[in-house]
Amino acid sequence: MLRPESRRAGRGNASAYGPESYGPQSRGPQSRGPQSRGPQSQGPGPYGPQPYGPRSPGPRSPGPGPYAPGWYGPPQHQPGPYGPAGYGPDDATLLSGPGPYGDAGPPDAGPPYGGPPDARPGRDGRRRRRGRGRIRRFFRLRTVRVILVLLAVFFCWVGFSVGQALAAPGGGSVSTKLAEWARDHYLGPVVTFGEWISYNPPKAGGTPGFSLTAPGSAAPAKDYKHTRGFVPNIPQKLTSPAGKALPGEGAWRVLETVKGYPAIFGTFLRPSAVYTSYVAGIVSMDQRLVKFQLRPGVEDPGPGHWKAATWLPPGTRKGLLATFNGGFKLDSAGGGFYLNGASKGALVNGAASVVYYRNGTIKIGSWGNELRMTPDVAGVRQNLKLLVDHGKIPATVDQNVQSKWGATLGGGYYVWRSGLGITRDGRIIFVYGPALNVRELASLLHRAGAVDALQLDINPQWMSYDYYTAAGHPQNPTPHALLPNQQGSIYRYYQVYSRDFTVVYSR
Repeated sequence: MLRPESRRAGRGNASAYGPESYGPQSRGPQSRGPQSRGPQSQGPGPYGPQPYGPRSPGPRSPGPGPYAPGWYGPPQHQPGPYGPAGYGPDDATLLSGPGPYGDAGPPDAGPPYGGPPDARPGRDGRRRRRGRGRIRRFFRLRTVRVILVLLAVFFCWVGFSVGQALAAPGGGSVSTKLAEWARDHYLGPVVTFGEWISYNPPKAGGTPGFSLTAPGSAAPAKDYKHTRGFVPNIPQKLTSPAGKALPGEGAWRVLETVKGYPAIFGTFLRPSAVYTSYVAGIVSMDQRLVKFQLRPGVEDPGPGHWKAATWLPPGTRKGLLATFNGGFKLDSAGGGFYLNGASKGALVNGAASVVYYRNGTIKIGSWGNELRMTPDVAGVRQNLKLLVDHGKIPATVDQNVQSKWGATLGGGYYVWRSGLGITRDGRIIFVYGPALNVRELASLLHRAGAVDALQLDINPQWMSYDYYTAAGHPQNPTPHALLPNQQGSIYRYYQVYSRDFTVVYSR
């Protein structure tokens, strides 16, 4: 241990930065005081003569100098401030290390300090690896995996269900089938919104795009031969709601004959004085010459013991005169469906009903009032409320049109509609056409003589009235659409069909 005098002597010789600051001394046990320093540490200056020289003499330190090779580098390298093994920057450091100027190097430097970011892959590569690592860790979470599995199962089910709907027999376009699928799976508001966006209201004014002298090729004869007192029932010409009639408008043409007598008549009328380019088709059918059959649809009412085909297969087309569409899908019809002892849904009292009897005739009225179940009833088709009731049009045709009379395309009042009525003398009236509101449909049925009538279906894809001509092939007659702008195939009922429909045969 040094005496006090020696300590004071040591402090007197110490540098400004302390006895061992930045100095080259060896930090062994003998290097506590100035007495233990070697000859290299003698001399003036705060750092001594060899501030960067080696601490221990030897072959690695050949001599003094500010950058002795043995201090910052191994002995085999040559001296210099940035010798190959010293602290000078190598290539990797130039490309990836921070350096005194950051990654980009000096402001005026070119490669390897300067250059675009892709010339410096070190930091970008690390960022990409970190990003990929986060993504992998995210998808390894158990909650995320469960959610992905559930989503995969859900989309597989949706794809399978939609595929079944598109592949299902029964006619209809792709858009129609998708809309039906969506409505059946609680997506009705989405479909309605899409229809609202695409809805085009009818245009005012204009003239029809086809002649109103059709359909058919002949006007009814002025005189028919009476056989056993049979007198043909020829309806009177109709006046046009649009004002002055166009050529052929409201005049009846013969569509079908039975035993030489006119059995089915057809004509055209413009239903509005505002939308004068739109035309409705009207048909009058004599029940003394024709008979009616109710047919189920493969989807609505669907499978059941109906004892009737869902189409018109070969061998059942002889005597075929006409076909026309049924009503709403039963979940929206406000009533039921009954055929040959089987039923779908309950028959509702007060619902507008078409009753099919075993003798081929039909009646139209309110169920539970004018019409009831009897042994003679073969089928019943209910749909909403009556449009014409005992010769009058009720005020309800103008109330709650969208909720009571069907979800129309775009929520519009003026759309394709169809209806069926009966006259006092028993003729059956069918009306359909575009740009019809509920009152106009009721007015056309009433104008044609119906005292009781109901709305059937709405929207263009489901509208149809086809009459058939044998043309030398009575076993396979050719269908013709009453309205030339009717949508869908005229052969729709020659294959399995999705909705119920009515078949008209000759007696």
